[in-house]
Amino acid sequence: MMLEKIFPKLHQEGYKFLVISGVLTLILWSISDFFGFIFTLITIWVYYFFRDPERNIIEDDTYLVSPADGIISAVVEVNGPVELGLENKKFTRISIFMNIFNCHVNRSPSNGQIEDIFYKPGKFLNASLNKASDENERNYFKIKDNKTEDGIVVVQIAGLIARRIVTHVEKKQTINQGQRIGMIRFGSRVDVYYKERKTMVKVGQNVIAGESLIASS
Repeated sequence: MMLEKIFPKLHQEGYKFLVISGVLTLILWSISDFFGFIFTLITIWVYYFFRDPERNIIEDDTYLVSPADGIISAVVEVNGPVELGLENKKFTRISIFMNIFNCHVNRSPSNGQIEDIFYKPGKFLNASLNKASDENERNYFKIKDNKTEDGIVVVQIAGLIARRIVTHVEKKQTINQGQRIGMIRFGSRVDVYYKERKTMVKVGQNVIAGESLIASS
């Protein structure tokens, strides 16, 4: 257990970056102790950025669990995403900002079926800004659950540094609460839209993907 905390599992997206960083570190050590040391720190950071630790999932659809590690940056009442045809319906939207030190693996808030996946190109504004939800590159998951007619929407939003959104699930796929649905590389944000649930978090609160409870029926 202790070893798993010190050396968590590496996400598959991280292997090539770790190899590149490791090779550069070895080369730089042969040239300069200073730059070799700097790249050793960078290699360690790359490893921990792409960590993919196991999480303890509550397995209770009475609750929604956080889809991302990070800090709650907004809790607002908004219209649903126009990209999914939900612009005339009101939702609660929770935004979770992930900095470069957070685990960037994203998870499903509940059990359900992936009803739709929609990718939209866009800008790379700072993901902590509210307008990032509407202007940045993003990927939508519409999840059909057993609680509400309109289900849940999870949105992966690329940030100022993030330039790649990764998806691990497919349309019509049945998923479990806390299951990995994708990741975003290097500093970004995840939004969750839901209805008819009581919000359990507030702005400034830190949350953990798959474990922190963010809303209840």
